This record gives sequence, structure tokens and C-alpha cells, in this order.
Amino acid sequence: MLSKLETRKFSFFILLVSLLFSCSIRKERALFNAPSDIVTDTIKQVYVVNDQGISDAYYKIKVEDKLAVRNVQNPEFGASSGAGSQTSGAATGTGGATGGTSSNVLSYPVEPDGMVNLPAIGKLAVVGLTKREAAIKIQDAYKSKLLKDPIIELTVVNLKVTLLGEFGKQGNFYLERDNINLIEMIGEAGGITKNADPKTLKIIRGDRSHPELIYVNLTDINSLASKKLTLQNNDIIILLPTKSSAFNDKWTSINNFIQPVLVVVNLGILILSLTR
Repeated sequence: MLSKLETRKFSFFILLVSLLFSCSIRKERALFNAPSDIVTDTIKQVYVVNDQGISDAYYKIKVEDKLAVRNVQNPEFGASSGAGSQTSGAATGTGGATGGTSSNVLSYPVEPDGMVNLPAIGKLAVVGLTKREAAIKIQDAYKSKLLKDPIIELTVVNLKVTLLGEFGKQGNFYLERDNINLIEMIGEAGGITKNADPKTLKIIRGDRSHPELIYVNLTDINSLASKKLTLQNNDIIILLPTKSSAFNDKWTSINNFIQPVLVVVNLGILILSLTR
């Protein structure tokens, strides 16, 4: 029989092995691992690796963006012209754009020369403009050539972020407006799951060959003050499960494999003992 001290030592050993095993399992299951991910065990609020500064608060239009243009005073305007390309606004995660559902919208691509070709007014240079600046420029062009006092609403329909891991919903979520922050997006995704570890949230931003990595501790309210939480186009947001949840899932899958094997072995032993 083991003494109480030996029992405690053995229990501590099992606990330590389980903890190390669960860390290994969680890393094995995680997407896009980085050497700096170890910081999630000690992070207090927000920690940034390869800091690239604060991005512009307002998105500036780029080549290959797709622009949806609508005259607020005339909802039919811009809804049925052959000059644009039909683009679905449906997101994998939300079934639509952030802030509500989107049906198919007609969009106009920004061409390599920085111009967008719109019905009746032709080409306008829009690269480098904010959405508001582009909307005013398009509005003035239509006012001078075609429409009386138009009010143009412009949306860049291809801006999105990707949520992976322990969120209520995963997938691509479109950014219809400027300055959408991380907390709003988590709300759009239905929150985090009961298995999520709120200290492990990671945002991968910018150049994929040398990205900025932003680690966020969601348990600390002071994290909300960080300007890094304003989402940018093509951000990848990852949230891991807790170590215990990862361990339990792994153990369940191992157990599901072992149990049938044990049944076969026991049956073999029983048959062998009966035939002797």
C-alpha cells in the first residue's frame, strides 16, 4: 500500500503530466502557431508583436475593391445596371454583412488604373479616397450630369475579417462600416463558447509574410481601451479552448478508440478461458 505522502506525490505527478499533455494538445489543435504564442499564459491586457503602428481610422479604397453605390433618395438607382458585377454579400459566418443580413448586391470593381466605371457618368478615380470622400465625389458627378440632389451611399463590399476557433459562429464576417471593434465582432459571432479560454485571443494583421500579432486578454476590462482592437480588412481572429477542454476532447477521442479494442480483447480472453 502507498503511504499518504506517496499518494500525494503520485497525484501531483499525474496532475503535472496531464497539464503538460493538455498544453501540447492545445498547441496541436491551434491554427497558425507562432513562437510568441507562449505569452498568452502571462498576458495582462493587450500585447503586440511586430507592432506596425495604428492604422488609419478610415479605410481608403484600393485597386480590386468592389463598390456598391446607391442613391438613398431613389432605392432603385444602382440596383439594376449591367455595368457592374454581381457579388454576393453573404458571409460564411453571418449569412450577411455586419449589422444585419445582405442580399445580393450589384458592385463595381476598382480597376488597376484606380478608376471605377459607373453607369451614366463613366470612370472616376477613387483609389486612396475614404468611403465618404468617394461617395461625395460620385454624388457630385451624378448631380452635374443626371440626378437632382442625389444622396449617394457607398459600401466597399469585399472588406472582411475571419473568425476561427471558440466563437459562437466561425467564418468570414464583412465590414460594412469603419471603426468596427473586436467586441462588436465577437457579438456578431454570437459570443464565445463555454470551452473558450478568454486569455488566448490572437489577431493576425497585415502582411502575411511578416504579420502583426495582437494578443488580447478578454478577462481584463482595461483591454477595451486599446486602439489595436479596431478591426482591419483581412484580420484573422483566433480563440483557443481552455487546456482542460482540449485535454478532455483528446481523451474522449482516445477513449472512443480504446473502448472497442478492450471489448475485443476481453471477448478474446473469455473465449480462450472457456476453451481450455
